[in-house]
Amino acid sequence: MTTLIPREPYSPEELERLYPKALKLQLVQVFLRHAYPSTSSSPITDRLTPAIDWPYCNVARNMVQIAASKDDLSSWDGFQWRRKIETFGDNDEARVAAGPGGNLESICQHGELTDKGRETTYALGQRLRHLYVDQLGFMPKIKEDTEDMYLRATSIPRALESMQQAFWGMYPTSARTQSFPPPVIVARPVNEETLFPNEGNCRRFRQLARLFADRAAARWNDSEQMEYLNRLWSKYMPESSPKVAVDAHPRLSGIMDTINASDAHGPETRLPSEFYDKKARAVLDRIAVEEWFAGYNESVEYRKLGIGGLMGDVVDRMVSTAVDGGWHSSTSASGSGNPETGKAIKFAMSGCHDTTLAAILSSVGGFQDGAWPPFTSSIAVELFSQAPSSRADAGTVLEEFSNPAVVSKKGIFSSLFGHAKSVEEKLAPSATARAPLDSFPDEARDAFRKHYVRIRYNDQPVTIPGCAAKPENHLPGDETFCTLDAFKSIVDKFTPKSWTAECMQNLGAGLHGVNDSERSPAGY
Repeated sequence: MTTLIPREPYSPEELERLYPKALKLQLVQVFLRHAYPSTSSSPITDRLTPAIDWPYCNVARNMVQIAASKDDLSSWDGFQWRRKIETFGDNDEARVAAGPGGNLESICQHGELTDKGRETTYALGQRLRHLYVDQLGFMPKIKEDTEDMYLRATSIPRALESMQQAFWGMYPTSARTQSFPPPVIVARPVNEETLFPNEGNCRRFRQLARLFADRAAARWNDSEQMEYLNRLWSKYMPESSPKVAVDAHPRLSGIMDTINASDAHGPETRLPSEFYDKKARAVLDRIAVEEWFAGYNESVEYRKLGIGGLMGDVVDRMVSTAVDGGWHSSTSASGSGNPETGKAIKFAMSGCHDTTLAAILSSVGGFQDGAWPPFTSSIAVELFSQAPSSRADAGTVLEEFSNPAVVSKKGIFSSLFGHAKSVEEKLAPSATARAPLDSFPDEARDAFRKHYVRIRYNDQPVTIPGCAAKPENHLPGDETFCTLDAFKSIVDKFTPKSWTAECMQNLGAGLHGVNDSERSPAGY
């Protein structure tokens, strides 16, 4: 439940089935959940036991901060330092936090990525390298720059650090040239962040999340399953809130957070054994998943405000790849590269959260097992095109789908695009961004039907029900390959036209607002 045990690399037989020769991989977008965080010296630990100082963050011995080395800020240097944590002791006097055995300099802050978290995300990067570099040859073995990559993370440090570790595992020092420039990592202001379901900055989504949580509390608080949890755990609850419940203090999902984080580390920081009861953890997982993610299965509005902005971006990038000849991003361009090359992005990596992954899967009807995503889980959204059957066909396909001038002359996308694009135009937002499917000409729709989208969750292909339902919506013989046309049709239904504006609509409307009357199931 808490620990992802990676499967072995794909065998040659699996690789041939998963990546058929009839298809050509064009774009990969990876979303990875951060790895193991600490719960030391925090309200999370205090929910259940006295605060414990976690000695699992050796990065505290090797801190680096950038500092100006001249008065005019024309020169910068790394300021190296070591960290100790000071906390309240008896009578509010200061004490130095110390782990078991008196360790003073590897103490974690609350929510910080632990040593094991760094190891597992680095290993994820190694697995990505083995697949996309060594086995498929999709990405180069040696990198000169990251102009064909898009790196992004939320503002939560453990998400950023996890993404950095994964990138480091995919392209370690030995796989980068000496002239390799610092990569660009894209960030957003938290009030505009869509890389996780943003309750804090979307009022209507916050209301919906609370309504679905209240519904889960009404369903489960007096159930036999909750009674079982109380028999095990109520004696550890605070006097002010002695019963275990969905909406108690601590919340049930908060207890799960503490159990999961503590389960992965040493015996000194583990909770009492009752918290690791298998039956109890299965019940806990089932209830927490319903509380947090049932809305994506039932409500178009919940999907739209919770994850629709991100999924709209995911689709826009694939559409640009299919019809613009490549997806370009001015935010990810380093400035040190040569803009004349106009490199298209082939590989995106985003550091995010469990709620991101579950929301992506639930919104497209692919959260079949319903288990909370373990630490270091990942989703890969892959775009394929039909591979040409001959060299002559290869030239035709390259000309038609990679040269905007040819596309314009043929008139295929003339209703959406202009003539051949300059470098500046390539880096500008695509004309296809957020364009609904029915606004594309028939020729473009035909191109979409010759491109396929496949989602892999922890290396397992995901079946999207709306794609599997009709033969014309998926690759013949494999329902996990959804046509780009069908995939975009599904995502368009919950892509907001203006996320910020729609976050202020339907306030106080209950579980289902006026724009959510159909209540269509996810994945169609």
